[in-house]
Amino acid sequence: MSESQEQQALIQWAEILSGQYPELKLMYHIPNEGKRSPVTGARMKCEGLKKGVPDLCLPVARKGYHGLYIEMKAKGGKVTTEQGEWLKALGNQGYLTLVGWDWVKTAEEIKKYLEEK
Repeated sequence: MSESQEQQALIQWAEILSGQYPELKLMYHIPNEGKRSPVTGARMKCEGLKKGVPDLCLPVARKGYHGLYIEMKAKGGKVTTEQGEWLKALGNQGYLTLVGWDWVKTAEEIKKYLEEK
């Protein structure tokens, strides 16, 4: 599966399980990727677009963390230098961060996170 397919499957799982875990309704995608025209790219940078920001955010406090940030990757994908820096910086600010290589395993990690208060 591609990174996009992995992320879409995870979002579908979150929508299905949001009855059991209502906090999943708060999970959102940070649209930081993709090709854009130079004008659109410049406008988005002026609006705060930053290279390396993780793909998903679950703004729910658990386990002593302020929330959870997830960087999705396809199998064989690599975390960029900028992504690694963001994950480390967010961790230093009290957020749990993880790299999701497989949507099923990532879903299991999210469930564990939500179940521990």
